[in-house]
Amino acid sequence: MLKVRQAIGISLGSIASAKLRSGLTTLGIIIGIAAVVANVSLGESFNVFFEEEINAQGSNFIIVYSQEPNLFYNNELQLIEKTPGISGVSPIKQQLGEVTYFSQTKNIDIAGVTGDYEDTANIIMESGSFISDQDAFSAAIGSKVANEKFDRNISSRSSIDITLRLEGGRTVTRTFKVKGIIESLNTSFVGGGIDRDVTIFIPVSTINQMLEEDDFSAFFAMSDNIEDVVETSDEVDKRLARNFGVSSRDLDDEDAKPYSIFNQADVLEQTNQLADTLRNFLVAVALISLLVGSIGIMNIMLVTVTERTREIGIMKALGFSSTDILILFIIESIILSLFGGLLGLAVGIVGAYAVTTALDLPFLYPHYVFEVGILVAVVVGVAAGVYPANKAAKLAPVDALRHE
Repeated sequence: MLKVRQAIGISLGSIASAKLRSGLTTLGIIIGIAAVVANVSLGESFNVFFEEEINAQGSNFIIVYSQEPNLFYNNELQLIEKTPGISGVSPIKQQLGEVTYFSQTKNIDIAGVTGDYEDTANIIMESGSFISDQDAFSAAIGSKVANEKFDRNISSRSSIDITLRLEGGRTVTRTFKVKGIIESLNTSFVGGGIDRDVTIFIPVSTINQMLEEDDFSAFFAMSDNIEDVVETSDEVDKRLARNFGVSSRDLDDEDAKPYSIFNQADVLEQTNQLADTLRNFLVAVALISLLVGSIGIMNIMLVTVTERTREIGIMKALGFSSTDILILFIIESIILSLFGGLLGLAVGIVGAYAVTTALDLPFLYPHYVFEVGILVAVVVGVAAGVYPANKAAKLAPVDALRHE
């Protein structure tokens, strides 16, 4: 029986004798494996990217939005504050305002919050400090507001005029001292519906005083830790539902509640599902390339059988059995696939690195892609080589020797 080492030597000799054909044969496998490896790596990179984007928006956050006007007041704020597992909560009141700086006026989002918002939303200051509960007419402004909205950059200790519109068409204007500039996150995800880069934050008590109101539009809360964020969010949901007369059996019916609530774990789950769906789609497309590559190997191996019919006859005449011929052709097919798989792994990793660098994503690749890439290459080689090898093994020696 033909030894494996001999079979490998003969197969390598056959491959070397037709370098161009062998190279073109492995091209499909290279492309297929590279596409699979690159897409798996990109899927992991997107997962980590989304997680980092969301985590940057807040620590274990729980966000509650009002679906009706004049729904949330101090009573609801205290209810959330007293919920077990809540370590901080800030009410939110938002309105578009006219901001004047050095005689130039721009429309900018104004958000009324408390000092707790700094911790719950992971606010990092570029300069100065965030507003506190003791402030009245102080403001913390986003990086783009400070550096891009006006002809002259706004700095800490600058003064700005904020004008808000009341019901009935009346307006109210107050002068605010800029207490600090918020560092930009450079993120596409907007946590809590507030883009901190283009927002001016002022005390919620001040914005309500200016608007002659005392309600809130939302709450931005923080649980003690990420492990308990879902349990704490559910407890907040139950307490608010009970407060607004929603029965426990309607707790899962979003239309039955006058508010909506979601937490960090909910957002992470949704983004992970999105990333997984995108990755699976791309991998499926890549597998089609791999299938085309395997068909190419099978086709070339069939051509090889025809070209080497006389050689096969001589080998059988010299004592090579049908099993030896079968093993020989399968090994040749595996070598072609394995070579393509190794090159595909290298190309896939380099491609993934190039794409993640261009998109400013973290470069990640799970180590199992190496094992999977090699395994897939071997499986493709065996699958593509069985039929041609079997055809070669069944050739009768006399007929093979007569073949021209």
